[in-house]
This record gives sequence, structure tokens and C-alpha cells, in this order.
Amino acid sequence: MDRAPRQAAWRTGRCRVNDTDLHYWRTGQGQLPVVALHGLMGSGACWMPLARKFAPDHDVVMPDARGHGASGAPPQGYHYRDHALDVVGLTEALHLNAPVLLGHSMGGMTAAVVAARPGAGVRGVVLVDPTFLSPEQQREVYASDVAAQHRQRLRSNKREVLADLQRRHPQRSPEMLGLLAQARWQTRIQACEVLRPPSPDHRELIGRIQAPVLLVIGTQGVVSLDTAQELQALNPRLRCEQIPEAGHGLPYDQPERLAAVVQAFLGSLEDRQPVSG
Repeated sequence: MDRAPRQAAWRTGRCRVNDTDLHYWRTGQGQLPVVALHGLMGSGACWMPLARKFAPDHDVVMPDARGHGASGAPPQGYHYRDHALDVVGLTEALHLNAPVLLGHSMGGMTAAVVAARPGAGVRGVVLVDPTFLSPEQQREVYASDVAAQHRQRLRSNKREVLADLQRRHPQRSPEMLGLLAQARWQTRIQACEVLRPPSPDHRELIGRIQAPVLLVIGTQGVVSLDTAQELQALNPRLRCEQIPEAGHGLPYDQPERLAAVVQAFLGSLEDRQPVSG
């Protein structure tokens, strides 16, 4: 059994999915399952500060994506389709009935891919500033030094990674910085392959999702308010919440505000039946 950060009593487990061992954290006593999907260079544990808010009323499962945290790292298979199939396999293996998918960044795009599948059977979807990038933006990110910087980071020790995060994000809580440092230090370099274009067409995905969708964005994030309004026009089941003074790192910079918005959405889903069509 793994030891949870801070003194939280959480269960952990492993599940063999698509020839990869997925590690996950789990907590809560509620009947409505929430599967929380982290972003690139994150881990399931990075959801802990928010998941404490949901645990009394929900069954919260927070997996480490392949190549991240304590999950396995196959030599290939890091596109969004691979991550989505892992989520489907995990929910089936754990017998999670009509879960709500909560995803940030890479996890948001993954959640959208899962929810857009025919017969997805999800009760709702929360997309926290997902990586909904234009083809040009995708090429720019892939050509940037993201992977090179991470390769250099992996040559550092965890204390150096933490010091760098403290210097760049002094507004974040010590707990969150510690979780992020651990997650980044554990992220294998092949995980950066998710940045290779092309990503799924997010407009097509949103148009296919049959369940209620909450899109949460900041004022300086990836998804602009104009893009959010375009997506609302494509799918009347989507509503948007914008959190002021927030960028792409919404779960890390504005955890209290994000938790309040997500909790309200989860409450609205309690009596809804999952949409499988």
C-alpha cells in the first residue's frame, strides 16, 4: 500500500489495462463515481486537495496516466486515443457505473474523447481548461522546448524540481507544490509524445457528447471565452464557467473556486440517468 501525502487515509490500487499497469488513488463513500484525470506531468495525487471536497458525497478515483506517477510506462502508445482507452478499461475493471469524468488539460481532452464515444454511458463531464488547441498551436507546442526542458528536469533531483516550482509559483500551497514536484519528477520522457500533432478535433468531440458538460476556464488559460461560446453553440448541453485571475493551472492556483464550481455541477447530476446513446 502506498503512503498518501499529508495524512489522508486513501486507498490505492493497481489495474492491468491495455497491457499497462495503472496506479490509482481512491476515496469517498458516495454512490456517484468521479474519475479525475490529470494533465501532462501531473499525477492522480495532484487532485487530492480538491478531491477532499468531493469525498464525503462521491466515490473519487484518480488514476496516474500511463508514463506518469506510479503507473507503467510502455515504450509507445501516448496519443489521446491510448489514454482514453485506458480510462475506459479502468472504469470497466473497477465496475464504475455511469461515472462523471473530471479532466484538466491533457486529462480534459482525454475526458472529451471518452465521453464522445458511442454509448459512453457517462453521467457528466467536467473539462478544466482542456488542451483544445488549433492545428497551428499544436505544431507550435510540439516544436517548443517542453520535452527538452522536461528531459533536463529528469536529470535533477526532486528537491531541485521543488525549488524550481516554488520560485515560479510562489502563490501555490506547499502541499500542492510538493505534489506537483513529485509528479513531474516521476513523469517519463515518452509521456511528452501526447504533444505530437494531430490532436483530436475538439469541436467534433464536443458536438458528439450526449451528457451534460461543464467547461471551466480561466481568464488567461488555453481555452478563450470566444472558443467556449463557439462550443456552446455546437452543443446546448455544454455550459461554461470562467474563473477570474486564473490561467491554465486552475486546479493548482484556484482550488477553492474550482471546487465550488465542480461541486455545484456534481450536485445537479445526482438524480440524472446516464446517457448511453
